[in-house]
Amino acid sequence: MDYSLVKITLLNTLEEQKISENLSNGNFKIVSYKKNSVIHFADDICNKLEIILSGEVIVENIDESGNLLTVSKFSGNDILGGSLLFSKNPFYPMTVTTQSDTDILVINKEVLFDLFCHNPMFLREYLTLISDRAFILGNTIKHYVNKTIREKIANYLNHEIKKQNSNCVKLNITKKALAERIGVQRTSLSRELAKMRKDGIIQFDSHSITIL
Repeated sequence: MDYSLVKITLLNTLEEQKISENLSNGNFKIVSYKKNSVIHFADDICNKLEIILSGEVIVENIDESGNLLTVSKFSGNDILGGSLLFSKNPFYPMTVTTQSDTDILVINKEVLFDLFCHNPMFLREYLTLISDRAFILGNTIKHYVNKTIREKIANYLNHEIKKQNSNCVKLNITKKALAERIGVQRTSLSRELAKMRKDGIIQFDSHSITIL
């Protein structure tokens, strides 16, 4: 059996023979996507669970002003569609795209439900995964929706200060990517950073932002 499947948290609750059988009979399918591919458009129906084996996937939303917000990121071991699959309105609310070459394990709804019925630990792990993801999504929305650009920047910086344990935040992404992450235009981000520097709040260059 492919070692990458053994490492997947959700599949760890199943016997290896069970995984191999489902791969052989087509109940489990592995689909590959190239970088910058659209996996789901907004309003696509969700009728299968997708487990990311490798690569990175992002969920994006464009508001009425044209601002692109990266709502969530998924990588190896994460699942897509978990909270939508058994909803009365199982439609993706936002676009899902790949940020790198990505391999995904696909399990359709009926096969998944059968696994729930016969494997309580599998169901328990599934519920844990979708609960954790809902919490992360809720935090993202709380941090970035209906806030000023300065507040969005401050939220991002506060998060990174704690993560990096330094008042000098290293920028591991481009300004364009940062703008998308907090849901503002690239020019609006640059303008507000310049204002914050003028107000004596920060100093910054292309590689870092220092909170004064």
